[in-house]
Amino acid sequence: MRGMIERITSALDANGLMLRGGFAFPDSDAPHGASGAPARSILLVGQAGAAPWRHFLRWREQQPQAIANPLDTWSRETIGTVAEKFGARAVSPSDKPYLPFQQWAMRAEGLKPSPLGILMHPQYGLWHAYRGALLFEDEIELSERADAIHLCDACVEKPCLKSCPVDAYSREGFAYQTCLAHVRGGNGEPCRSGGCLDRNACPYGTAYRYPPEVQAFHMASFVRAAS
Repeated sequence: MRGMIERITSALDANGLMLRGGFAFPDSDAPHGASGAPARSILLVGQAGAAPWRHFLRWREQQPQAIANPLDTWSRETIGTVAEKFGARAVSPSDKPYLPFQQWAMRAEGLKPSPLGILMHPQYGLWHAYRGALLFEDEIELSERADAIHLCDACVEKPCLKSCPVDAYSREGFAYQTCLAHVRGGNGEPCRSGGCLDRNACPYGTAYRYPPEVQAFHMASFVRAAS
């Protein structure tokens, strides 16, 4: 089984993706695997920084320009190919009905949410993502997970709650409509072209910060999804 994990890691790495931990399901909350039987194990698939971007752009050049949610589609296809090769079922955070990806991620890697809701990683900061998961009907032996340091606990200033000009994020939560109106408005160009100012203000994981064009892509997706 360890050799299989290494081969999965290699297949994902060819597309800028990576394994993000995993765990065994108790019988009570297991989704179904490839054959329809309950899954016994899960491996989370994601990214650190913008590693998949060039792979995604190369794929995107071959697709119709009007394709909806291209990054989700690329992720599904890429992870689905790996799943088929290794006898797993691929699932995505955007699948409906929605699966508990954030809970799975916290369970797999021991992470906690930042004040922005994004899980804080001790190495990547806020600059990482989960693109899908592989569900196996066999139990996979995984290394014991160590609890991650939650960097937000040591951050006194909380610049992530002070940089947005409309205070979209606060300790009370995310003011979705306020954020959306600002990004769409005349003063929202810095957000549209360079990403969320609160997220960019976080001092951790800056070596993995998404380039401006990647952040602009995600911000455009955020605005489009609300239309």
